[in-house]
Amino acid sequence: MEKTGKVLVVDDSAFMRKMVGDILRQADLDVIATAYDGLDALDKVRKLHPDVITLDIEMPRMDGVSFLRELMRTDPTPVVVLSSLTAEGADATLQCLELGAFDCLRKPSGAISLDIESISKEIVKNVKEAIRSRVGVQRTARQATVTHDFPKSAQRDISTGNRFSASRGVGKSAHPVNTNYSTVVLIASSTGGPAALQKVIPLLPANLGAPVMLVQHLPVGFTASLAQRLDAVSNLVVREAKEGDQLSPNVVLVAPAGRHLTFDERRRVVLNSDPPLWGVRPAADVMFLSAAERFGTGLVAVVMTGMGKDGSLGAKMIRRQGGVCIAQDEASCVIYGMPKAALEAGGVDKLVPLDSIASEIVTAVEQMERSRPIALNAK
Repeated sequence: MEKTGKVLVVDDSAFMRKMVGDILRQADLDVIATAYDGLDALDKVRKLHPDVITLDIEMPRMDGVSFLRELMRTDPTPVVVLSSLTAEGADATLQCLELGAFDCLRKPSGAISLDIESISKEIVKNVKEAIRSRVGVQRTARQATVTHDFPKSAQRDISTGNRFSASRGVGKSAHPVNTNYSTVVLIASSTGGPAALQKVIPLLPANLGAPVMLVQHLPVGFTASLAQRLDAVSNLVVREAKEGDQLSPNVVLVAPAGRHLTFDERRRVVLNSDPPLWGVRPAADVMFLSAAERFGTGLVAVVMTGMGKDGSLGAKMIRRQGGVCIAQDEASCVIYGMPKAALEAGGVDKLVPLDSIASEIVTAVEQMERSRPIALNAK
């Protein structure tokens, strides 16, 4: 049945409820109700069954994080978080995204501010995309042509399956830089990515043997928090990339929001503020294409859930010169945009469900290590 576009607006500010409601109504979306906190919103969700919810984070009685956790447990519904997007609020916003929120957009910082008008088109676009998304939809992934079991060499490091513990990353060494590696893993994700990454990065073994580079589209100031949250639940060290970083096996470097990430002739990280590509910065394609130039055939590219086409150009180039590209399948994506674009560009070797991506990365790295016995040693 065709979506009707029924929206519930949740915010403790009456001004904000009216502002967001007016923006959505002007775009012919049906604002069926508003709610002033999480408890009020849960009651209205169960009575009105909206197609999508816009959600504030800081509210009395029940805040946005607590509401979202309960919502996804009992009444899974697409949610667009409207946040101040401050560095101080990054952790709460990322919790929402990890819990399954569709996306997070900027809202005014004060009750009398009118700057929400400048992002009204973005709000409408994301609400409409959320209605069409797979958030909260019960689905069965297509049968994959690959095994879901991890290679035996990795099983000792993958002990908890999809169960994550905040103590898992405690006690990890700082991993001194080791420039001896034959393979580099590159990951691209966008809408739905923070939640999906929680089902990939923590399942990579501590002895993966390859550096991992990650581009996740997020607002400026949020990627450091993303890295910290992934590091806490992962076998690998995860941190935000810095200018001049050397890649090192078993370390994940997250491209900082607002900067493109490339590599120099010594295979060190280079950050720049060149114009956005595909409307985003960092762009996975910028990283992919630079890696293809610097690392040659020893690349494993992964394109995950997200709107748009980012990653398609680089995946095609990587595959063309002998690398491997894995893409998330439609059934397990929140938005089947980036993987579809990579597939249509001819840049995908394997299309697999989310819960198979980590094992596919391990397999691809092992295969490349066997076929490339001489490590790339950055001078």
